[in-house]
Amino acid sequence: MAGGGAAGGAPSIAAAVPPADTPTPAPDPRERPIAVFDSGVGGLTVLHELLVHLPEEDFVYLGDTARFPYGERSAEELEGFCLQIAEELLRHRAKLLVIACNTATAAALPALRRRMFQTTLGVDVLGVVRPEAVQAVTATRNGRIGLLATPATVASGAYAEAVAAADPHVDLISVPCPDLAPLIQGGSPFDERMQDTIRGYVAPLREAAVDTVILGCTHYPLVSPMLQRMLGRGVTIVTSGAALARQVEHALGSRDLATRRSGEGAYRFLCTGDAESFRALGTRFLQMPLGEVQHVELEPLHERTSA
Repeated sequence: MAGGGAAGGAPSIAAAVPPADTPTPAPDPRERPIAVFDSGVGGLTVLHELLVHLPEEDFVYLGDTARFPYGERSAEELEGFCLQIAEELLRHRAKLLVIACNTATAAALPALRRRMFQTTLGVDVLGVVRPEAVQAVTATRNGRIGLLATPATVASGAYAEAVAAADPHVDLISVPCPDLAPLIQGGSPFDERMQDTIRGYVAPLREAAVDTVILGCTHYPLVSPMLQRMLGRGVTIVTSGAALARQVEHALGSRDLATRRSGEGAYRFLCTGDAESFRALGTRFLQMPLGEVQHVELEPLHERTSA
């Protein structure tokens, strides 16, 4: 009779308790952050657009300020930097990786995509080159597009390839700008030196009568009013932030990785250089409070290779 109660109706207490080895449910990948990185603070102009377009998402941003600028480094070195940064951001459980740096996108996008798809989640990687190229081709009326970018980005041919893929009949006039990103990153005031530097880079584009200009570095939107004045009001300036934000939204939707939360998500910052300098300068680029910035150490590549 003692055993009849369990058999005949209500389950025993023992049967209601799950086994001790029941696995803990895996964390929902939709609640992971979107990772964004750049050589410095310029990519905060891209993060700004992401925060506006995707306010519910969480973000983690890494600025490689200790190794800034990227503009005149070799493609091999840049690829090594980017793979190293990707590993750091994987430790922060990124669900999507955004390269908010034109130079890094041009040098390392294929390598990063190969590495990130080896992860358990199979993390997508988006860069800033293609969205700008497509937007510029759509915007041009006379088929002459200008590009202002770092020497490494121009030398890579990434924009020339992306523009040609979008429309092979469009002409691209590329101008390498070795001094512009360092001036902006260094907090240079909008003085005569900045003005003369920009005027020198704009001159070939005015001579070529371009009607659309791609800002091929995420630092450059900070001086877009000065650029617009020198290029003329009839010239369309194309930046990467808004177009890339739309692409991020589509990527999340296609893989069902958009957060289910409502309200504002969180955003946090990592940098490889001085955290206080990053915070002070970064506020200009993000146009929102930065809060705390965490310093991270990335070992030199030669040591990493020999280890």
